[in-house]
Amino acid sequence: MLAIMLVTISCKDEFLEVLPTGSLSNAQVATKAGIEGILIGAYAALNGEFGNRFEGPNHWITGTICGGEANKGTDPGDYSSINPVQRYETDPTQGDLNAFWQGRFEGISRCNNVLRLLNEATDVSGGDAARIAGEARLLRGHFYFDLHKHYGLANGSMGVPYIDETVEATEIAVQPQLQGSAMWAKIDADFEFAAANLPETLGDAGRVNKWAARAYLGKSKLYQGDYTAAKSIFDDVIANGVTTNGLKYALLDDYKQIYNAENDNHAEAVMDVESANNSGSTANANYFDDLNYPYNTGPDGPGNCCGFNQPSFELANSFRTDANGLPLLDGSYNDAANAVKHDYGVEASDPFTPDEGNLDPRIDHSIGRRGIPYLDWIAHPGKAWIRNQPYAGPYSPKKYIYYKSQENSFTDGSSWTRGYATMNYTIIRFADVILMAAEAEIELGNLDKGMEYINMVRSRAANSDTWVKNDDGSNAANYVIGEYTSFADKTEAMAALRMERKLELSGEGHRFFDLVRWSNNDGFDIAGYLNTYLQNEAQYLVTMFGGATFKSGKNESYPIPQTQIDIQGSDILKQNPGY
Repeated sequence: MLAIMLVTISCKDEFLEVLPTGSLSNAQVATKAGIEGILIGAYAALNGEFGNRFEGPNHWITGTICGGEANKGTDPGDYSSINPVQRYETDPTQGDLNAFWQGRFEGISRCNNVLRLLNEATDVSGGDAARIAGEARLLRGHFYFDLHKHYGLANGSMGVPYIDETVEATEIAVQPQLQGSAMWAKIDADFEFAAANLPETLGDAGRVNKWAARAYLGKSKLYQGDYTAAKSIFDDVIANGVTTNGLKYALLDDYKQIYNAENDNHAEAVMDVESANNSGSTANANYFDDLNYPYNTGPDGPGNCCGFNQPSFELANSFRTDANGLPLLDGSYNDAANAVKHDYGVEASDPFTPDEGNLDPRIDHSIGRRGIPYLDWIAHPGKAWIRNQPYAGPYSPKKYIYYKSQENSFTDGSSWTRGYATMNYTIIRFADVILMAAEAEIELGNLDKGMEYINMVRSRAANSDTWVKNDDGSNAANYVIGEYTSFADKTEAMAALRMERKLELSGEGHRFFDLVRWSNNDGFDIAGYLNTYLQNEAQYLVTMFGGATFKSGKNESYPIPQTQIDIQGSDILKQNPGY
């Protein structure tokens, strides 16, 4: 009888067909509800999937620090793997860049799963299928755009493998890298499909729509140097674009409200990453910024940790304006006569008077500096909030910082630091679109139209009602900002455009990639610019920047992670030049 039972059981295949623990079969999720859930998982990957700060959507290390707008901050020993990155000495074995690679490909995998399951589902209408596919393809385009600008943007870079929903699992590891126009064509195809299939409004905050796809397509064309196509797209977005909730795109009246959690999903948010607090995981908050607060603030300041992402002397000096309220486009803002007065080397207990010269008012929405009110906390006390001045300088970050009145309501206090804030990070905002449109116009020779767009952004910054004020209602500094009246030629117009992107978008992760694409398309001397930056900073921060050099032909791209080359083989995955 026992033998008969064993034979009977062994002949039933079902006995061996056990679903893996913790996973779902396609049949279980090939429904509208299941696919929508996996799509939400793809959105979640915008925030980074493995808890690594390099994965964050704001690129504060690879975009802001390496673009000369900030330094790592804190002290030499804390998160020391960033030290060589900011000195342009990144090694292919750098684990953080490998985590970034993994995180973006994880997002791509989720998007591809959505697209595969749509072909199997029987309860998804044609309209829903088009909308879901549009969302998945825009997100996939974003993830590939992120990968391409890190590993394949510079001329001569090797690029990354391209994997879409048609690639079989057994073939993933042998997919070749796509370079230049071949990768751009894939990215553009995703944005074009999304623009054609997404509605203008969706209702749910944070979802992408037709106009986000159009804006991203315009950005892609600008990166490629296709200014005619970029101009046409930006014209359409500026004239007709609306947010997911139906607000007409517009510049906010008050610059600081862009970074205020109470004003999330505003009219300037073209595409953003949603944040949440007290959800059971601080990964749903801005975990990627949890280190980027003034150090040792106690109850009088936000976060209380850890002094990372400290704005550079270069950035602070860039906010100097002349008698007409215009920036110093010739680079003389770093000269001793023009440099912004700072408290480097001054004890917090010693007297200090802040700079009294002309300054663009955006400096005090962007940089925490001594003697100036720090949001609704206290006036920045200087060295008392800086972990190591000789290593990191005198400034603190100020964008995407929560207000004292928001603690425990717009922050997640469930973990080791108070610094898990929940304002949305804006991947593309309308001021960025306006300035990209200005760039396209200038490149096409339309200097007056480019100037008009630049002045739109400057005009918002000139709203004196929104400037940082002292307790008595007076301006916290001598703010003087004006508009351009003419450009002598394209060279001057592009200098104004490049400066305006720095002033308006500082600390938002764009700068390094702007510098690289300008060097690709317009002959911009990226090595000269960044080596001058390094030399200026090294006057003060010798330990951090002494002897550092940006190497042309190498440092425009980040190294392909050695871990990935080891997995795929060096015959398939090629390293970028110079590494």
